[in-house]
Amino acid sequence: MSDQNRLRPGEINEVLPSRNPSTASLFWKDLSFFFNISAQLWRGFHFMRGSKKTVTVFGSARLASDHPYCREAKTLCFQLAKQGYTVVTGGGGSLMQAANEGAFEAKGQSIGINIEIPREQMINPYVTRGLKSRYFFVRKLLLCRYSEAFIIFPGGFGTLDEFFEIITLIQTRKMEERAVVLIGAEFWAGLLYWCNETLLPLGMISSSDLKRLHVVKDSGEAFAYLQAALQSKNESFL
Repeated sequence: MSDQNRLRPGEINEVLPSRNPSTASLFWKDLSFFFNISAQLWRGFHFMRGSKKTVTVFGSARLASDHPYCREAKTLCFQLAKQGYTVVTGGGGSLMQAANEGAFEAKGQSIGINIEIPREQMINPYVTRGLKSRYFFVRKLLLCRYSEAFIIFPGGFGTLDEFFEIITLIQTRKMEERAVVLIGAEFWAGLLYWCNETLLPLGMISSSDLKRLHVVKDSGEAFAYLQAALQSKNESFL
């Protein structure tokens, strides 16, 4: 090796890791991880490309199928599918299944993007086009990237994670403004109270952030709002 190509003391080779086995092992793991992510993203982009008038529904995977929230999800997605909208969910059971079932019964496009987890979560039977993702962040990107509106039903940590990521992306202008509907006014009241009474006075959020959220009590109110919001959005592109 010529002197000009030789590393000087204290310099780091940024192309390849050191000969330390643990570092080398980490390098190949990272490289494998990178290619796995790239492959999953490309497959997901190809899968979602061509989906039109897409709305994404988030919600719990743990409620009983006859829970009122599940009935609301089925009713709303039936109505949306009848209007030509593609319904996208995480492809699991409970609220996600109810949303897919509504779209399926309306003979609409019913998409599910499932996740591979240790306790295997099967894609529900009302999905007309399904995809499995190994990584949560890839799944979330696919659920959000192509959607014109987000419908958020009551849910646990997973649903809250999805909700807060969406509103943060809109707040920071990493995502264009889109309709965000929270269904179940009673369920969301405590969280919104905390946002208004704690975060807002401390200046951690602004009143304009909260105005991006449209809270409704049921599927009827949600459908009326979405029809107006989506119509307005589509007209702005004419």
